[in-house]
Amino acid sequence: MTEDTTTRENPRKVREGIVVSTGMDKTAVVESVDRVRHRRYAKTVQRSAKLFAHDENNDANVGDLVRIQETRPLSKKKRWRLVEIIERAR
Repeated sequence: MTEDTTTRENPRKVREGIVVSTGMDKTAVVESVDRVRHRRYAKTVQRSAKLFAHDENNDANVGDLVRIQETRPLSKKKRWRLVEIIERAR
């Protein structure tokens, strides 16, 4: 049962980020950077978050640029899954 994200009432979030750790089995830690404008000072501020993503085949390596998608809770901290590897690390 696979649902397309366009048909869902509340579509799942999709983020891009860089893999910072692959030490766990079937899990990749992805650092996602958001650029937001400060409400008072109107300066662009970078906010980063480390997201734990499910990587079924252990495909990702440290430094890879990946796309991850929100999913149901898979473990205590894991709420994202790896959709695709956009660019491999050199």
